[in-house]
Amino acid sequence: MQTKALAPEYQGALTKMSVNASLTDVLAEGVRHLRQAESSGSQEDVARSGLAVAEAHRRLGQVAEADRAWKASYRAARSAGNTGAMAWALWSGGTLARQRGALRLAFRLLGLAAELGKRGGDVVARGYSLAGLAETGRIQGDYATVAALHEQLLAEARARGEARHTVWALEGIAQIHRNTGSLDTALEMFEEAAALAGDADDRRGRAWALRGIADIVSLRDGATGRALDLLAEAEVTCREMNLSSALAYNHKMRANVLFRAGRYEEARTVYEQALGEFRAMGEPRGEALASLGLVKARARLGRDRDATAADLDRLRGRLSRIGLLNAREMVEKAYAELGVEPRVEGAEVTGTDVTGTDVTGTDVTGTDVTGTDVTGTDVTGTDVTGTDVTSAPATGFDGTGGGEPPATGGRDERR
Repeated sequence: MQTKALAPEYQGALTKMSVNASLTDVLAEGVRHLRQAESSGSQEDVARSGLAVAEAHRRLGQVAEADRAWKASYRAARSAGNTGAMAWALWSGGTLARQRGALRLAFRLLGLAAELGKRGGDVVARGYSLAGLAETGRIQGDYATVAALHEQLLAEARARGEARHTVWALEGIAQIHRNTGSLDTALEMFEEAAALAGDADDRRGRAWALRGIADIVSLRDGATGRALDLLAEAEVTCREMNLSSALAYNHKMRANVLFRAGRYEEARTVYEQALGEFRAMGEPRGEALASLGLVKARARLGRDRDATAADLDRLRGRLSRIGLLNAREMVEKAYAELGVEPRVEGAEVTGTDVTGTDVTGTDVTGTDVTGTDVTGTDVTGTDVTGTDVTSAPATGFDGTGGGEPPATGGRDERR
């Protein structure tokens, strides 16, 4: 039997916060309790309150603040000797890294979180961390590996009656089916997730499920009106709960639906809106994907063919640097769809693309790729936890704490 959705990342004095609470309210309460904890000198309470602060900042798209908050939460948990709280802080940091497009760092931190969750006996922290690893693998597209982990997590969530985690797993498996062409199965699972989320009062989970349904009815059936209505319903939740990332992905999907319907002028406007939203929150993966849609819309509206080809060349490089090595396939499809040819293979790409993004010299996070990672940590040394990250394997993702999978696909941020 499924329970009402809970938010286990709201801990300590914030345990009673609803999963549907506005993120601005969560942030205000988190900061208030954090200050009280700091005054009391309780490092464990600092860690717990700091986790809610970090998650509110992350979901509001306030990347720098989220980065500082999860690290402070980890340091406090380590000072208190609370292994479970350390795991939760690392989970938050790993989720932020994935959101920022730093997938290698995400695998590293989420793997450490899963291990600490196991060591500290925190089943939920370990489960969320494994789910984070699965979602990161799905973003990169290692469906063969992460599908089994998703099924495992779904079975465990159902057995424990954890509605929110069940919805998450259903949506993840549905997305894998969608990306591998099994649209009927994907639609059934998205609809089950939407119904379960509604029964469990998980508004965030339902908004993501509605987005998935809209994608499929648009793609499979050409049901533009229904898809736009579903997205409009989901958008209400995103705005009421201040779900900045979910709202941006909602807008990108709306633009996709309009593009499929041949409404290219409208699609261009909404792609530009989504692009601005992703840029404002420092979410390079969403930014690059919105840029790809924008290039395609502008091409349909008559943009010069050579300029379109140059835009696609630059986007292929940007997507590859995120770690989406299926970017070549995505962009090749766009070349073919738009009837343009790529420039000479291996040519250096410089300058700005159609979105005005400078693609010379830095990776998509704005970080010099020869220096530090997105946390400001020297990636040749140790991460913020004091763990030597040079020993983390670069391949061989096994879903239990180390490595990362080969990249063959993409997925949107939901946690």
